[in-house]
Parts: sequence; C-alpha cells; structure tokens
Amino acid sequence: MTSDLTTVELIFYDQQINHWVRFGREAGERVIDRRRRLRFFAPGAVFAFVRWQGNEYGTVLSRIDILRAVRPDQPASTVPGVTPGGESLLWLSGWPMVKRVFAIIDAIESAGIDAADVAPEYWCHLHNRLAAGERPRAYTKAQHAAFLLRRRASP
Repeated sequence: MTSDLTTVELIFYDQQINHWVRFGREAGERVIDRRRRLRFFAPGAVFAFVRWQGNEYGTVLSRIDILRAVRPDQPASTVPGVTPGGESLLWLSGWPMVKRVFAIIDAIESAGIDAADVAPEYWCHLHNRLAAGERPRAYTKAQHAAFLLRRRASP
C-alpha cells in the first residue's frame, strides 16, 4: 500500500472492544490476525469509523466518526486508530447518539444512496443538529442528485 492511503485499524475482542467501518469504499485491506485488520482508504474517500468498548459493567465507549480521507500533506483531525487522521465531518459519542446516526445511515441506504457518496456537507449538518439536540433534515434523492452534479462540474 502507498503512503497516500489513510489506514484504519479494526479490532474485535468479544464483549470488550469492537472497532469497525460502518460504510466506506476501501482501497484495500490487510488481515493482521483473527482479531485485527487494516483497511485503507484513498484520499477523498468518506467512511464511518465506529468504536465501541465495554467491560463487565457495560458500555464504556460508543463513538462514531465520519471522516474524509486526506493526503499526508493535508491538515487532519487525529482519531485513535486512523493514520494519518482525516477531515472530520461528524463525531458523536454515546450509544443513543450513535444509534441515531445508524438509523439515519440506514434511511439513506434504504433510499438507494450509498452512504459513502453522500454530500460531505450533509454529515456536517447532521453533526451540528444532533450535537445541538435538534432534528436534522433528511437527505433526499434530489439533494443527492444536486451534489453529484456539483461534484461533476467542479474542476
């Protein structure tokens, strides 16, 4: 893999720790062992990275980050398990918030839209509305079509 790729470390220890990618178009994958693997994303790729951690008393960490992969020379937010980091579009903690984001991702995908292709501005809107305790606007097919046209027209 080249150094231009963003690396995401995925981990799974039953009932203890689970880091996974909810969506995203990966450029490659490398299995380290049965509990750990690496996923690679090209610059510009949008992906959702979910981290959950628990102990004998229950959940101690639930977090979702929706990131856009960056080139090594671009500024990036640091996120544990993501190298070199990424442009942070959404970051929310707590299982109730993570579940709300999952429900919105499910609604987008049930409308026939790949969540990895959603306008990055929508993820920022979603973060801001949920963090403020407000109801976010739904992501529509018309909004998605307009975003795709803007992206195609951009140099």
